[in-house]
Amino acid sequence: MPESKQFAHSRAEDTIRYLHLESADPSLEIDLAEQILSVRFTRRSRFVVRLIDERPFMSSTQAAVVLGASGSVGAALIENLIRGGSFTPIVTLVRRSQPEQVAMALEAGVELREVLVPAMDPAGLEAATVEAIGSLAGDVVGLSVLGIGAGTASLTIDEHRAVDVRLNAAFARGLKASGRVQHLAFMSAGGADPTASASGSGAAGMARYARVKGEAEAAVKEHGPAVVSIFRPAMIIGSQHTPWLLEKVLPAFSFLTPAKYRSITVEQIAKAMIATSLHAPTKSDVYHYPEMMALNRR
Repeated sequence: MPESKQFAHSRAEDTIRYLHLESADPSLEIDLAEQILSVRFTRRSRFVVRLIDERPFMSSTQAAVVLGASGSVGAALIENLIRGGSFTPIVTLVRRSQPEQVAMALEAGVELREVLVPAMDPAGLEAATVEAIGSLAGDVVGLSVLGIGAGTASLTIDEHRAVDVRLNAAFARGLKASGRVQHLAFMSAGGADPTASASGSGAAGMARYARVKGEAEAAVKEHGPAVVSIFRPAMIIGSQHTPWLLEKVLPAFSFLTPAKYRSITVEQIAKAMIATSLHAPTKSDVYHYPEMMALNRR
């Protein structure tokens, strides 16, 4: 057997022993380029779990389950979770694997589990959430930064709701149904209001956009864990959807902007969400710029 194939087989056998899968009969595949172990279960399932094959991992009593890891804020959230080392494993529910996050976790020695939900439909997402949490030990927290980042003006309100409201509601239901999660950190948007007009433009900052965001907040509070921390950023600096000119100009006029509507970076949002996850509040609350910055100073 060629040396490279021999190494791959040896690595696979080590991984099987490490994950205690000798009798689970999955089909295993080692991607040597990314050093990822893909576990494709033979029983019928809508999702696939991808586990990093790396040892040893940092020890922790808390696991984090994240929705929306592929976006700009999601990337900052995963990076800060990995760097902080306070949560392990970190579980992401994504349509497609995120190789950069996988590589970062491997380098840091932090366990990252990618749960692939290709269709990303509400029923499949809820089931994937429940099953992912069922495989975890210790305390578990939920974090969601899922939302349509651009192009909402071209969508109907129902198309916008399909992602921002229905998928987040499904995630929240899965967290609650697991019986293991007491806190959800949820990113919404400044001005969110479920009573705003449902007509007109759906562009960010317009009434219809605010209504969908408000409905999403109401949905996760109704269907989710006992405590939901809602984060309402205004303009997000570092987002791929924020025009670069606004990123450069608006911060210079922050002294004229009401505090709750000041621009904030993806990093600052991520750190604020992690702060409430590390020390969960006893009741649900809403966090704007001033509260998020206070959390960053902890």
